[in-house]
This record gives sequence, structure tokens and C-alpha cells, in this order.
Amino acid sequence: MDVVDHARAAWYLLADGDALLLDVNCNHGAVGYSVLIELDPTERARWEEEGRAYLDALSHEIHFSAPIVSTPPFGEPSPYRARDLKSTRRHEVTNAVRRWREANSIPPPH
Repeated sequence: MDVVDHARAAWYLLADGDALLLDVNCNHGAVGYSVLIELDPTERARWEEEGRAYLDALSHEIHFSAPIVSTPPFGEPSPYRARDLKSTRRHEVTNAVRRWREANSIPPPH
């Protein structure tokens, strides 16, 4: 797994073989967490067409869908909650980001 791109404090795009994974930083007041999804074919096609702008929009959509809560106060649960791979892939993502930071001389976040 390798970091392909990132937007500071917002998301990392990672490649794992043919799969593209988006790790989105979510922050709702005192609660911070991340959500990791594999881009589906439609999302991947849009990324290939629109690039980083699409990933910015998708990460914004994921963040504001509040995937950490089962039922938000105004609507249905986040469609990204069921797609979250963080529980099974967290260590791989952490290691890939660490290697990428070291290779690019980027200090760890505070």
C-alpha cells in the first residue's frame, strides 16, 4: 500500500494493488476520527476525470454525512459507514502514511 496523493488535514489517497482507498479525516467538535473507503468504479472514474477537486468534494461529503453516528439528527445514517474499512486496514494505512512522510521529509502531525 502506498500514498498516491493527499490534502493536508483532509484526506489521503492510497493505492493497494489495483484498489484505490480514500482515508478521510473527520472532525465533529471534540470527536475526531477517520473513515477509509475503497473507491467504487463510479468514484474512481470521477477521480480520473476531475482529479483532486473530486476527492475534495467526496471527502467533504463523507465528513458531513457523519459516518461515526448510527442515525444523525436530521436524516438517514451515512452511506459511508458500512463501507468503512478502517477496522481491518488501519495498520496498513498508518504504515503507508508513515513511510510516505519519512520519504518526503514531512514531520508527523501534532
